[in-house]
Amino acid sequence: MRNFLKISEGLPVSQMLQALQLQPDLWDENVLRTEHPESPHQQTSDIWLWFNKVESAAEVVDDIQTHPFSAWFKLPEFHEVIFDLMRFTQATQIGRCIISRLEPGKRIEPHIDQGAPATFYQRFQICLQSRPGCVFRIEDEQVMFKPGEIWLINNNAEHEVINNSKDDRICIVCDLRIPKQ
Repeated sequence: MRNFLKISEGLPVSQMLQALQLQPDLWDENVLRTEHPESPHQQTSDIWLWFNKVESAAEVVDDIQTHPFSAWFKLPEFHEVIFDLMRFTQATQIGRCIISRLEPGKRIEPHIDQGAPATFYQRFQICLQSRPGCVFRIEDEQVMFKPGEIWLINNNAEHEVINNSKDDRICIVCDLRIPKQ
């Protein structure tokens, strides 16, 4: 496969899913990605763990430098998996880190990422919950993520997610800076 690389599988996810169930108010505290009129993510719900400073819906000030949002401090169950992934990949910087939920029958529209998330960082997806029928497509390749899998994906190519399963798809979208040797 050109656009997907499975990094790991078997990650225990139950503690992270339980933490999300205990704090449903964290979903959509920040709605820039889901409510922007040009966003392909309008049918998702987000929890921002790390994100760049945003002055307004019209202007993202700096999409390279990120900082932790309040959910990062409220969800310590997510720290270990993100820091372990950073250590494993020898990443030097964390970019946007978002927990994304896509309900049954919803989709993330086809798009190609722009800016630092596509040019400065590499994109990882950590699957917490997904059922058969939820398809991630990049160009002509399709994968159905399984809970506990970590994937490196090519977000520089057209991609979309269609959830035709009977359950929510929940993934951590994590951008990491991995220097080239």
